Amino acid sequence: MDSGTGLLAAAAAMRRLRPDADLVLSSDPDGMPWGPRTPDDVAEHALAVARAAAAHAPDALIVACNTASVHALPALRAELEPAVPVIGTVPAIKPAAAGGGPVAIWATPATTGSPYQRDLIERFAHGVDVTGVPCPGLADAVEQADEAAIDAAVAAAAQRTPKEVRSVVLGCTHYELVAERIRAALQQPGAPALVLHGSAEAVAAQALRRIGAEPAPAAAPTGRVTVLLSGRPGALPAEALAYAEGRMLAASPAGTADALTR
Repeated sequence: MDSGTGLLAAAAAMRRLRPDADLVLSSDPDGMPWGPRTPDDVAEHALAVARAAAAHAPDALIVACNTASVHALPALRAELEPAVPVIGTVPAIKPAAAGGGPVAIWATPATTGSPYQRDLIERFAHGVDVTGVPCPGLADAVEQADEAAIDAAVAAAAQRTPKEVRSVVLGCTHYELVAERIRAALQQPGAPALVLHGSAEAVAAQALRRIGAEPAPAAAPTGRVTVLLSGRPGALPAEALAYAEGRMLAASPAGTADALTR
């Protein structure tokens, strides 16, 4: 679940780990973006999206959204657990800091400098040189698959990132969809390869652990994909197909997936 296409990265990671898994992709196009909403409002929208997904009796619910994980995780767990394990998304500050600094954390303006992010830095990156980099407009540009706006937002954030940074945390699930563009904008000529830290793979693996499942051998996907748009059965928006993750999820075998594009 997410407000929009930010869920694609985690869903694609789960598809790679378990090609046989049925996936329910629940988003909130009617209520997005969630970032400018109050915490209580985010929790209300997240609960509505989660309830729509829960009606399909999932084994687990991945909250593939940093904003919802910050503001709605307690409410989601109180309502759904223990029947449905709820897995939140935390920026990968701990593994980034483990490699030493300097580290940059790319995140939305609301998250950058927030008590939540400061706490994560204090807990997992104490003593490491960490720079918070606000990325205004980047999540919206990714959501709209607006190529020019993505390039402009990435370039602006790159200008705010110290050139000596060697490790970057992608602190918004949308950013993982344009990770290679971010890498290209930040990589300095002659410098060691830049390391990007996303959350999708770790979150998908944690979901499998929570339900006692193991990754399956690589195989052609056989799992069914169901798309929910603000609770209504629907299809992946055309913008999702701008990304490899969206195309992967849309390429389900004939007869095993709902209508996935519009």
